[in-house]
Amino acid sequence: MNATPRVLIADDQELVRVGFRLILTARGIDVAGEAADGGQAVEQARRLAPDVVLMDIRMPGMDGLEATRRVLAHDPHCRVIMLTTFDLDRYVYAALTLGASGFLLKDVTAEHLAAAVRLVGTGDALLAPSITRRLVERFAASDRVPGPPPAGAHADLATLTPRELEVLTLMGKGLSNAELAYALTLSEATVKTHVARIFTKLALRDRAQAVVVAYETGLVTPGGD
Repeated sequence: MNATPRVLIADDQELVRVGFRLILTARGIDVAGEAADGGQAVEQARRLAPDVVLMDIRMPGMDGLEATRRVLAHDPHCRVIMLTTFDLDRYVYAALTLGASGFLLKDVTAEHLAAAVRLVGTGDALLAPSITRRLVERFAASDRVPGPPPAGAHADLATLTPRELEVLTLMGKGLSNAELAYALTLSEATVKTHVARIFTKLALRDRAQAVVVAYETGLVTPGGD
């Protein structure tokens, strides 16, 4: 994926779409198209094959969650950034489980918006692990039955080595690669190798989904050390 990705903006507010387009194009980022609702977002994503979709969570008709599910089902290589008004919106957590690579508040600064699009365009996750952790702690745990995960839930965890399980657990606790390296007395390069293998074995798109898996499988518990 390119460092200057092609972007689709999906938001029911025209002012948001126009504003984001002006910000991105002024910084050399190609805005391939716009959509005013989820249905249009799915149609435009299939027609234009953007690298990144800026997707409003709450839109009339088909909402951003369903649109995200359909976009990623059609093109797993596409990256979706959710747009929301509230940083702890319950729908953001649901979007992460569907494969969204992060979220932005609609009052994001121009520089942060452009930087976020470029970051996700390289295939990385937008969310800092600590923010992902807050989302998952608040919403995932309240919906999960106490005790071990149900039989068959993320059974691929059995494919992980003990070290990879340790890395995944620490990722779930919000540690960055540098912090993982320090905690495990490893080089950052070795940590990156472990992280990449975890993503491959569990078919994860990025760090955001890894944190969600760590909670949903019980590797990490809300409030746990």
